[in-house]
Amino acid sequence: MTLPETPGARIVDAHLHLWELGTGDYGWNTPDLGPVHTDFDAEQAGATLASGGVDEAVLVQAADTAGDSERMFAAADEHPWVAGVVAWVPLRDPHAAESLLDRWSATGRLAGIRQLLHDDPDPTRLDAPAVRATLALLAERGLPLDVPDAWPDLWPALLRVLDDLPDLVVVLDHLGKPALDLDAAGRPADPAAFDAWRQGLAEVARHPQAVAKLSGLDAALAAGVEPSAERLRPLVEAALETFGPERLMLGGDWPVSLGHAPYAVVVEAVRGSLAGLGDAERAAVLGGTAARVYRLPPRPEVPMRP
Repeated sequence: MTLPETPGARIVDAHLHLWELGTGDYGWNTPDLGPVHTDFDAEQAGATLASGGVDEAVLVQAADTAGDSERMFAAADEHPWVAGVVAWVPLRDPHAAESLLDRWSATGRLAGIRQLLHDDPDPTRLDAPAVRATLALLAERGLPLDVPDAWPDLWPALLRVLDDLPDLVVVLDHLGKPALDLDAAGRPADPAAFDAWRQGLAEVARHPQAVAKLSGLDAALAAGVEPSAERLRPLVEAALETFGPERLMLGGDWPVSLGHAPYAVVVEAVRGSLAGLGDAERAAVLGGTAARVYRLPPRPEVPMRP
């Protein structure tokens, strides 16, 4: 398939991870994850981005530890393709969070904050007064909060945060990561579940400070179904209808995505699903939204893509 190109567009993968399993920080990464259960470093990541025709990436935390974030900032110092870092702070401890925010803001690479909220069994975790105090700090500093794997458990609390903190930019990772089991024709196993998710997406999108990532969409496919533009189109069309391209960003979710398909296949599927957009709209999804929301520095000089 020939991908639509936008001349001069900055292509940013807004969701990419690195990890070293030997650090002990990644307890969720177990052998049953197959190809995901190994180390992935910045050298591999750079080559992977090139395989998908992507210029830069935002590194996103994969562990609720300072060490995971420190390693991402170290990679940012050494690799010009790192456009920014979505780091971790302890949301339940605003004083410790403020100290880390001061430290990491000094790097000039801090783009946002995320915590593995889906690993916390408390469905009201975002309502806790201490968490709200930390979220207020993020809003004051203009730092977005990434929210992972939100559908459906985190949805009610997410909506309350959006209602109560209109100055906090919230980034919905993976469109909430709905388990819809889309088949090879892009049809959900349960149409009612798809409609409920789409309606929920519209509820989030009604808040102007909410944005979303076209990332991790392969997780919505049934087992054994490889991502393609046609199979992801129902998800992408729902996102475009609710958020619009100016509030959507491309994300590969590598190396988690290796559980479904090679990086280039995943990125091609998402980019191919944007074929009906105009140049300006496509440029927003491919990099413009990420640059604006994460306040990324100007694009570095890079060789022209063939």
